[in-house]
Amino acid sequence: MNSRHAIAALVVAAVITGTAQARAETLFKIVTVKDEIIVGLNDAELSALGGNDAGAIAKAIASKGSITVWRYASKKAANGDLEQAPFAKVGVLANASLRVEPYKSPLKVLPHE
Repeated sequence: MNSRHAIAALVVAAVITGTAQARAETLFKIVTVKDEIIVGLNDAELSALGGNDAGAIAKAIASKGSITVWRYASKKAANGDLEQAPFAKVGVLANASLRVEPYKSPLKVLPHE
C-alpha cells in the first residue's frame, strides 16, 4: 500500500469512527410505580435537555411536563446476537413518582434515527 492509499484509509476510518461516536446512544431507565422502560438519547438530544446525566433528564421532564424519547428493547441481530435497539418513540410525562437512572446494557446498543 503506498502512502496515498494509507492516508486515504486513515481518513475513511476516522470518518467512520467519528460518525459512530456522534451517533452513540446513552441508555437510561425510567422507573415509575407501575413499570420501567429503557430509553436512549444521543449526544445532541442530551445537550438539548441541558446535560448528559439522569438528573438533566429528570429536570427536563419536570420543567417541560413531558419529553419524547426512543424506547429501547433487546432483539436478535441477523447473526443471532442479542442487541439493544430502538423500539418506538414514546412520551414520558412528569409524575411525582418518576425516577431516571443511568442504564448500562451488556448488549451492543444501536443508534436511533
